[in-house]
Amino acid sequence: MVFKAYDIRGIYGTDLTEELVYKIGRAFVQFLKARSVVIGYDMRESTPKLLDSLIKGITDEGANVIDIGLVSTPISYFANTFFGVDGSIMLTASHNPKEYNGLKLCRQNAIPLSGKSGIMDIKEIVEKNEFQPSTNKGGTVKKDGKSEYFKAMMSHLNTEKKLSFVCDYSNAMGVVELEPLKEYADIIPMYEELNGNFPNHEANPLKFELYSNLSEKVRENDVSFGVMIDGDADRAGFVDENGEIISNDLMTALIAKDILSRKGPVKILYDLRSSKIIKEVVESIGGEATKCRVGHAFIKQQMRQEKAVFAGELSGHFYFEENTVAESTLLAIIHVMNILLSTGKKLSELIHELKVYAKSEEINLEIEDKERVLEKLEVFYYKGKSEHLDGLTLEFDDGWWFNVRASNTEPILRVNIEADTKEILEKKKYELLETIQKIVEHKI
Repeated sequence: MVFKAYDIRGIYGTDLTEELVYKIGRAFVQFLKARSVVIGYDMRESTPKLLDSLIKGITDEGANVIDIGLVSTPISYFANTFFGVDGSIMLTASHNPKEYNGLKLCRQNAIPLSGKSGIMDIKEIVEKNEFQPSTNKGGTVKKDGKSEYFKAMMSHLNTEKKLSFVCDYSNAMGVVELEPLKEYADIIPMYEELNGNFPNHEANPLKFELYSNLSEKVRENDVSFGVMIDGDADRAGFVDENGEIISNDLMTALIAKDILSRKGPVKILYDLRSSKIIKEVVESIGGEATKCRVGHAFIKQQMRQEKAVFAGELSGHFYFEENTVAESTLLAIIHVMNILLSTGKKLSELIHELKVYAKSEEINLEIEDKERVLEKLEVFYYKGKSEHLDGLTLEFDDGWWFNVRASNTEPILRVNIEADTKEILEKKKYELLETIQKIVEHKI
């Protein structure tokens, strides 16, 4: 099934064909009653054929297309609002392997369509296949989607001094996303050639085993930090000047500090898997920090509702009001550069100040009866303070908390645990995983 919770995605030629993408283009226009649509796309080998079909579908349904070319997903979000269109589509499969392609759909003002807010409606229109012959076709025009985005994001950069860093572009759209930074930073590139076959590694900064070459390059060149960018450049992962991988919740706290120093007491959102150090840091300097659900559609909606200026997600998505509460990897890196310059400290020193708690990596457990496990866990851990924002979060007086949430697409429970000390973390992690196993085996 290509119609997912947050986008449309599948293997080109089998799941995702030119015929299907043509119908998706028509259905998208029908659903939104759109008259104008921005289209951007990445560098995958299947993109040109799918792009032609998508444009034909949109224009056959009577809407006009603004083709902004080869861009990152953050640029496509900016262009949606800048050009004042009724919707936008980014043709990309993000971090997925070369066989895949996909579509990220937005309505006006770069508000994303999710499974429950449009994608399943479009699926229904596609399946009915009741499209009428084209009588009043739309047209296509190519426009620059990058320049205004670059100008808006770069206006936040402290340009007093050049910093150097290593960037692993993953042979993908980070090359475009970071284009304007080359004038203001000494960027040592890795895998800079656009190549939809991803010849060096998967474009996924969540896979820590991919960082060894980046870390080595950082140490060899005595730079301030390193960054790895995903396939469509809406996610990033960082290493410090020693090549040590940094958890993205700590990067959220760091970026929040720079934003608060410039904007005053504003609201920040952080996803509920993240360390509680974010809330403590933000509130210690006068800001307000609120938890949010996992997933870009939920986060963007909450940012709009609560007028938050920034949000960070453990997966490496960083959201900014400057980009219509959407991701901007460019602006995230700018804030990292700013705080390094303003404090005069090394990134490892800044991160060390934030490493107050011991935290597990996300643990994925293959479990069929996910809801039963969540219900039993809450009963078993009745002494904890419970929260149901996304799955089950329980916080305890003896210095630890956990969140267990079900995958939307797989028979998997995702577990995150944080504690005041490493000793408590290891003890409670063993206890929690053993308890889940007993529930699965009907021993609890």
